[in-house]
Amino acid sequence: MQLLIINGPNLNLLGKREPDIYGNETFEEYLEKLRADFPDTDISYYQSNIEGEIITKIQEAGFALDGIILNAGAYTHTSVGIADAVKAITAPVVEVHISNTYSRETFRHQSYLSPVCAGVIVGFGLKGYKLAIQSFQ
Repeated sequence: MQLLIINGPNLNLLGKREPDIYGNETFEEYLEKLRADFPDTDISYYQSNIEGEIITKIQEAGFALDGIILNAGAYTHTSVGIADAVKAITAPVVEVHISNTYSRETFRHQSYLSPVCAGVIVGFGLKGYKLAIQSFQ
């Protein structure tokens, strides 16, 4: 099975950014654990702070892979373009958020992605990525 994890803006700062919300571990450190936990799954990773680059990556991977795990960060609440890209591809997409977006600012309660994703995992910290991988098995 081939999966791609796509992280959006500011997620490159995991381990440094608001550790009370996002924890102290970098995503790269966590990714090593994910790969060890799922040795039969080819897990690739992409991160960008740029909306158009995320759209391009979804389009490139969305017809070739078995699935995409997408944490679009703040673009979740603003990007019709990313939602349209997810809607256009054949690979299922699972939306993941590290924090419980519903316990945060009101603008974070709306997701443009949720209606076009196969499922949504919210508020379980980095474990949400593991749950997303399990959903594809």
